[in-house]
Amino acid sequence: MQIADLVNIIPAEFSDNAKVWIYQSNRPFSEREETEINEQLYQFCAQWQSHGDPVKGWAKLLFRQFIVMMADETEVMVGGCSTDSSVRVVKSIERQYNVNLFDRMTLTFLVKDKAEMLPFNQLQYAVDKGYINKDTLFFNNVAGTKKELLNNWLIPMGKSWLVSRIHLIEKA
Repeated sequence: MQIADLVNIIPAEFSDNAKVWIYQSNRPFSEREETEINEQLYQFCAQWQSHGDPVKGWAKLLFRQFIVMMADETEVMVGGCSTDSSVRVVKSIERQYNVNLFDRMTLTFLVKDKAEMLPFNQLQYAVDKGYINKDTLFFNNVAGTKKELLNNWLIPMGKSWLVSRIHLIEKA
């Protein structure tokens, strides 16, 4: 999967302001696991409700490592209980596949078309050793809307919030 494919995968009929939640796995899922997880996510969205009204929802495992959930609130607002129900699904997947989907201290970069994870505390070391640089694509999991997902989810590290956390070495 390439980031350009996102435009074809993300529902076009959803508002640019549709809410997005991104859950990053601490390991890639197998092809079989991906199929099973996508079926669970589809089933959840098909019956997702907020105060008895159907939520216009969508969810999918992307890059075999990221569960992306989306709720278009143009007609039905997603309340706390319906958000909690989506988190319960993610926690269920977490238990079922023995993964961590809530670790915010691991960063993921796209290196040679493959998602590569890096603990936050090793970020400067990776930059210093040349494993990653300002142009390395970074999965910016803080995207909170469909528009942010499409425009700012996979961006060069030098254009992300990480740039303020590291010292970039410019090669002559």
